Amino acid sequence: MTLVDSSSWVHCLRRGGDPKIVERVRRLVESGEAAWCPAIRLELWNGVGGETDRRILRDFEQTLPELSITDEVWAAASALASRCRKAGKTAPAIDVLIAACARHHGVQVEHDDSHFDFLMTL
Repeated sequence: MTLVDSSSWVHCLRRGGDPKIVERVRRLVESGEAAWCPAIRLELWNGVGGETDRRILRDFEQTLPELSITDEVWAAASALASRCRKAGKTAPAIDVLIAACARHHGVQVEHDDSHFDFLMTL
């Protein structure tokens, strides 16, 4: 299973998305390996551009596994944010939460966002 971040989903939802990223996500979806979490779901719904996007997201809600954000994930996100500060790094809080969710569930993150490159190493 792979947690697909909104930074990769947007390549699939918008014209002109990076074909390499679109292909990676397509393979994950077709193999049943793609997942999302409530934070990614919110990011995607926040950026909905029209009825086509709404239909796609409603389909995702029916088909994609959703990795839960539990109290343990929140605690892990707080600890990860602290490690970021100590390392002199900054990242959006939502990315910290998504990284903590992926770690908690033991999955990788498919992304097009450099924050995850360091978040997943801390």
